[in-house]
Amino acid sequence: MCFDQDSAPPIPRGDREAQGRDVVLTARDGNRFSAFEATGATPSTAAVVVLPDVRGLFRFYKQLALLLAHAGHDAVAIDYFGRTAGLGERPHDWDFWPHVHGTTFAGIRDDVAAAVSHLRASDPDRPIFTVGFCFGGSASWHQAANGLRLSGAIGFYGKPRRPEETAGAIDRVAGMACPILALMGGDDPSIPLEDVKGLEDALAGAGVPHEVVVYPGAPHSFFDRRHREFAEDSIDAWERVLAFIAVNSSRGGK
Repeated sequence: MCFDQDSAPPIPRGDREAQGRDVVLTARDGNRFSAFEATGATPSTAAVVVLPDVRGLFRFYKQLALLLAHAGHDAVAIDYFGRTAGLGERPHDWDFWPHVHGTTFAGIRDDVAAAVSHLRASDPDRPIFTVGFCFGGSASWHQAANGLRLSGAIGFYGKPRRPEETAGAIDRVAGMACPILALMGGDDPSIPLEDVKGLEDALAGAGVPHEVVVYPGAPHSFFDRRHREFAEDSIDAWERVLAFIAVNSSRGGK
């Protein structure tokens, strides 16, 4: 689990006026799933799809979507579990693991595609990025190879290959059609540094533009306001996210 229920993104609010609302999106297989859309009072060129951790859509990710909008980028945070858990809010102590195990590669791909289409409703060429955390970090990198014409895929402490995967993100680098940003904890026992190095080497070998950043001493889920000792790492990671979006927003997705 990445965050406690009372966690909050450890980043400052930007200057752009923004507001959020709960929405329901429909994937191409007919799945209806919960999402949270954050938009600003001024135009946003690039937009972001937020991929949560194993608990799906909850307060932390709604706040993050709003902070992205305040920083200048409309955002949609999605829930993974429409097919198995339905719509709506869930209690803090809900048993999410059966629903995590019930997700499929195709299901997450189709749900992300629905969010991308929603963000491109008025502009089919709008630059879109994904950003994910833990389970969502790995899923974010996967989307780079899913034909969504992304401008970039960002993952916080995602596993290059999750135990249940026959083909992890590291195995799909040859098909990745956009730059990759990986933000990793240097003291994360769930993701050994040799695995991080393996991802970096695979991206380099495939010629994928990438930046892999390891924060020495930082644990899994360091990007959390409760972890005040990692505040500098969190701010640096946030600035790298915004810089990555700015640099790659003019890039045409494939």
